[in-house]
Amino acid sequence: MRVGIGYDVHKLVEGRELILGGVNIAYEKGLLGHSDADVLVHAVMDALLGAAAFGDIGKHFPDSDSKYKGISSLKLLEYTASLLEEKCYAIENIDATIIAQKPKMSNYIDKMRENIASVLNIDKEQVNIKATTEEGLGFTGTGEGISAQAICLLK
Repeated sequence: MRVGIGYDVHKLVEGRELILGGVNIAYEKGLLGHSDADVLVHAVMDALLGAAAFGDIGKHFPDSDSKYKGISSLKLLEYTASLLEEKCYAIENIDATIIAQKPKMSNYIDKMRENIASVLNIDKEQVNIKATTEEGLGFTGTGEGISAQAICLLK
């Protein structure tokens, strides 16, 4: 059994779509990044890569590589899943937290779970996603950005 932890953060800006867990969320701002800047999927990928001792998303998908410009993070997650499969790792579970003052995430969480589980070819029940605010504190609390944390168990 192997455990991995992941973390990601991106700045909120105008003129970008807000994509979390592969879901386009109606909001006045989106996350700035080289790809679609999906902090939730990025945190999940880093947890999975870390558990397998495969490095991190920067190693596999550098922001200096133009082929990743604007790419869906679910496509990157698909590649991550193939790396795990090559080494015969099985995902036991993923637990993730989105940290954002706004927007509210509750209406989107089930679809995020479905998207992640589908790409990883695991049951939705193996993916848990929570959302919390920071009570107005820090960069996420003031609405400057969104972060996510994830932990996973591989066997």
